[in-house]
Amino acid sequence: MTSTPLARPTMRFSERPLGRFWREYSQSHAAVFGLVMTLILIAVAFLAPLIAPQDPYDLMQVDFMDSELPPGAIGGAGQTYVLGTDANGRDMLSALLFGLRASFMVALSSLGIALVFGTLMGLVSAYAGRWVDSLIMRIVDIQMSFPTILVAMMLMVTFGRGIDKTIFALAVVQWAYFARNVRASALVERSREYVLAAQLAQVPTFRILWRHILPNCLPPLMVIASIQLASAVSIEASLSFLGLGMPVTQPSLGMLISNGFGYLLGGKYWISVAPGIALGLTVFSLSLMSDRLRDMFNPRLKR
Repeated sequence: MTSTPLARPTMRFSERPLGRFWREYSQSHAAVFGLVMTLILIAVAFLAPLIAPQDPYDLMQVDFMDSELPPGAIGGAGQTYVLGTDANGRDMLSALLFGLRASFMVALSSLGIALVFGTLMGLVSAYAGRWVDSLIMRIVDIQMSFPTILVAMMLMVTFGRGIDKTIFALAVVQWAYFARNVRASALVERSREYVLAAQLAQVPTFRILWRHILPNCLPPLMVIASIQLASAVSIEASLSFLGLGMPVTQPSLGMLISNGFGYLLGGKYWISVAPGIALGLTVFSLSLMSDRLRDMFNPRLKR
């Protein structure tokens, strides 16, 4: 007589960790709006080569005779420019999508580098202690004592313009925030009983850091990452607006705003206003997300 194995009870999505997270996050309609807008902006940015009416940086597709047309104008070939054209005859909608793509690419790349390096430095600082902790934290203190945009400008002036240099500069000015917050969380976790038990069991240090301490540092990391992503987009736009960031061959939103800045007094507002609205909406949506995550993981608000 064979026994039938008992079926495992299926756990509903709302009972899983991700489901509980979403249930609490979705209590704020503003945060849901920020998340939806961020996902839409990222999607249209990375699908820009497929959905943009033209490649604004392909001279074969740009007609200089259509320069400085207002929104809704019809070009010489019969195409409609929804957001108008710039001084070079480029479709502003296409330029905006490609500029948004460049901004997100730089911001996400620099954020990933800063997140990995800063997390590593924070874990090493908290777990090693002594002079290692003092050295890393003094470097963090020195860097955070200077304005972020000033450090980024100094790096760009030193190394020159370029996508890789912009990513490097943004990563340098962001890693300290991750290092400090991870160190604070790791110091609390290092004194927990499960870490002491793992040390007594002679568990390798890397395994303790990776499997035990790091997972408990993830909530503050999520908050800092969302805040720093909005900051990276803003700083990159500022650098490009000043002519220190992205190259002319791949301009971002900041450079598009800079290109149209001189035409504002001439009544051709759309050249600069359209990318400015896109930049503001991007930073606003990311800020709504970060505010909600901060409220969710703030222990004082849980009381």
